[in-house]
Amino acid sequence: MERLVLAVSLLFFLAGFGYTLYAFGAGRFLPNRLNFILIAGGFFLQTLFLYERGRQIGRCPLTNLFEVLVFLSWALVLIYLVVGAAYRLSLMGAFTSPVASGLLLASLLLPLDRAASRPASPPDPWLEMHGALSVIAYGALALAAVAGVMYLVQQCQIKSRHPGSVSYHMPSIADLATANARLIFLGWTLLTAGLIAGFAVGMPEGTAKLWWSGAVWLLYGGMVLARRIRGLSPGRQARFSVAAFVLVLVSLLGVIYLP
Repeated sequence: MERLVLAVSLLFFLAGFGYTLYAFGAGRFLPNRLNFILIAGGFFLQTLFLYERGRQIGRCPLTNLFEVLVFLSWALVLIYLVVGAAYRLSLMGAFTSPVASGLLLASLLLPLDRAASRPASPPDPWLEMHGALSVIAYGALALAAVAGVMYLVQQCQIKSRHPGSVSYHMPSIADLATANARLIFLGWTLLTAGLIAGFAVGMPEGTAKLWWSGAVWLLYGGMVLARRIRGLSPGRQARFSVAAFVLVLVSLLGVIYLP
């Protein structure tokens, strides 16, 4: 039943992406509520799954890579539903849907789900906060990468002598640069809060996960400083945000099983 809920959620995301492709192919794409409703429907089903899984295992559902991928997809969509509405970046849903779908598809197809035993004592709230804030931070950084891809696409369209119809429906390149920068800062801030919660738990200083989290924090902190102090150009910032998230996602798949 749990996997069925996730499968239906995946269908919602794919439907939103499919409709966008159809509208572009027909040459009549207009910002509307359908994409937002479809993504919100998939998000609601993901929320139901995470709530039920958390109730079953008695802790935040981040006990294996299956749950981490679902939680990351949920966090990405959560940030989009807030930021997309705030910035009116309606087309961002078309770029967010395939990323959220890819994470869900990987969680459903790969043999990653291993049953976790219910803890004998209540879990430490600081540890739960550390895990949840960290993954939500990665969701914000994932959306920053999406905004970075949109910026690079729009940049190529502007430089082209024959821009496609997508260029006229995308947000302005200035809005995309602003969204990219603010999402990087949001993700870094949430990651900072997650690390503080981790230290409050008393995590051993020599753990590989702690060193990895610190490296990610320094990576994005460097981008924040480079933009504020040295005036990192929006184009480079967009490229760095995409490359950094790919690196973080690939390394996350390996570090999740480390002590």
